[in-house]
This record gives sequence, structure tokens and C-alpha cells, in this order.
Amino acid sequence: MSRTTRKTISVLLADAQAILLDSLRALLEAEDDLKVVGRAINGEEAVRLARLRPDVAIVDISMPVMNGIEVARQIRETSPSTAILILSAHGSPYHVDQALRAGAAGYVVKQSAGPELVKAVRTIIAGKRYLSDSLVGNSAARDPLRSLTGREREVLQLIVEGRSNAAAGSILGLSPRSVETYRARLMQKLGIDDLPTLVKFAIRHGITTLE
Repeated sequence: MSRTTRKTISVLLADAQAILLDSLRALLEAEDDLKVVGRAINGEEAVRLARLRPDVAIVDISMPVMNGIEVARQIRETSPSTAILILSAHGSPYHVDQALRAGAAGYVVKQSAGPELVKAVRTIIAGKRYLSDSLVGNSAARDPLRSLTGREREVLQLIVEGRSNAAAGSILGLSPRSVETYRARLMQKLGIDDLPTLVKFAIRHGITTLE
């Protein structure tokens, strides 16, 4: 009886670290039906190579020239049939949320990469979503706001509406120093480093209607 041959799954790899690309290629091609058809070391190159129409694009979220979130958006536009798997050292709710909103079908944290990566590829090829085991069951990964306390949400709203620490403190009955502490804590939880990104996050999640 002849053995059934599985269809070859073509994969595009995009990561700024050449050594990691070599490791990922070896890991994937150890599987009979996985074939790496392109490798990119920056986001712009990844988008260009997506014209090869790979079945899967494995994209690092932190890359030069163009970050992985923007890469995911553009690949979804130029090659809709390509399933995108984000590979990242960041496991914050904000990054996961951004990746999924950009059209990624899966998200794997680098700490748990390895055999899990193969499992993730097979899952998204089957049309299902995949999140690393460390993210599964974490409601904050689906709704980043759930990671914030009520007070942190109050501070978030006032800050993105343009209130100073002193003004926000006056409204909430807190000292400016306490407001700054809450602000730093909530930004750390969301994985956000600057105010413009925080404002965009707030608009996207309906916290403020500022444009």
C-alpha cells in the first residue's frame, strides 16, 4: 500500500537575526512537508518576498525598516492567501492584540518557540487561530484592558484626554506623583512606551473619541 504524501507547505521567514533564521529553517525543514521558500532580515524585504505567495509567513514583530505589525497588514493586502504567524520576544496583551488586528492568524513567543512553531504552522494552515501556550487562557491577551485596575483605567482616560498629572490628580484626589506611578504601571502592563501610541490605543479601544 502506498503511503499518502502530504502537500508541501511553503514558508517565508522574516527576522532581523540571521542566526535565528538558520535555526528556524532547520527546525521547519526537518518536517517532510515544510519548505522555506524565502528569508528576510527586514520588514520591507519580507513584504517584497510575500509576492512568492507562501502558504505561511513567520514574522518577527521587531524588525528594522518596517515592524512586524505593518508587515502583517501589507502581506494581508498583497497576498491574502498567506497565513501570518507572528514570532516575538514580546508577550504583552498590547502586542498580541495589535498582531491579531493586523491580520495575523497566530502568535508565538520566542521563549516557547521550537517544536511549538511547527504546531503553530499546522494549526493556522488548518484555518484555526494559534496562540502560544503561555498566552492561551489569558483573557488580557484578547482584551488588554482587563489587565488594568479601575484606577489605572481612570488615569489612562484622563492622560489620553490631555490632562497633566496635576490636573488628573486633582480630579481623582491623588498627588501628581501617584498619577505618574499609575501611568507608568499601566503603560508597562500594556507594553506601550510613548504617549502617542497610548492615545492610539485608547481611541482603538473606545476609551476616548479624540482624533
